[in-house]
Amino acid sequence: MIIVSTDGSCLRNPGGAIGWAWVNHAGPADSGGAPTGTNQIAELRGILEAILAHPGTEPMLIESDSQYAIKCASEWITSWRRNGWRTSTGGAVKNVEIIKQIDRAITTREGPVRFRWVRGHVGNYFNEQADKLAGEAARAVRENPAPAPKKTVIRSSSSPRNSVLGPPRSGLTGGCDEEPAAPAAKNSVSTGKSVAPTAGALTLF
Repeated sequence: MIIVSTDGSCLRNPGGAIGWAWVNHAGPADSGGAPTGTNQIAELRGILEAILAHPGTEPMLIESDSQYAIKCASEWITSWRRNGWRTSTGGAVKNVEIIKQIDRAITTREGPVRFRWVRGHVGNYFNEQADKLAGEAARAVRENPAPAPKKTVIRSSSSPRNSVLGPPRSGLTGGCDEEPAAPAAKNSVSTGKSVAPTAGALTLF
């Protein structure tokens, strides 16, 4: 099974520079950012990029400390699609464009995608690495909004190294919606061992 931790960062929510990241527990990682957005958009973008980066038939488990992002991708998305991308009260779904892209990425991937919520900032190595990369990406794009070469960070048990894979693909533009109860892009600036499930982890299928 492929296990990937994702995270997002917004330096001033809403409207500030954002960063997203994913970290594969077996080694590779990736991150990127956009000049403006929201924490919700950043969290969702991390999930989208992780799915797109791991095609194939092998089952995939995404860990995130954002209950909002996990519920969007695993619980609410089915009823939203059935209701024509409207909420149960008839309102418009926030961040609907990126949520639709996540829906397509999940349904077109050959292997299943599952989600597990993990508590943030409690020493989960991969969660904290994703948090670090997302924050670095947000700060980098704040300092230099122009697109930069995309980088993938390859981590091993001995020492980290970076490999530049070429120019970034275009991303998504984040809106400035406030995040609801739970924590929660177009210009992309992109900059192992498994961890046992931590206390407070919840797997959603």
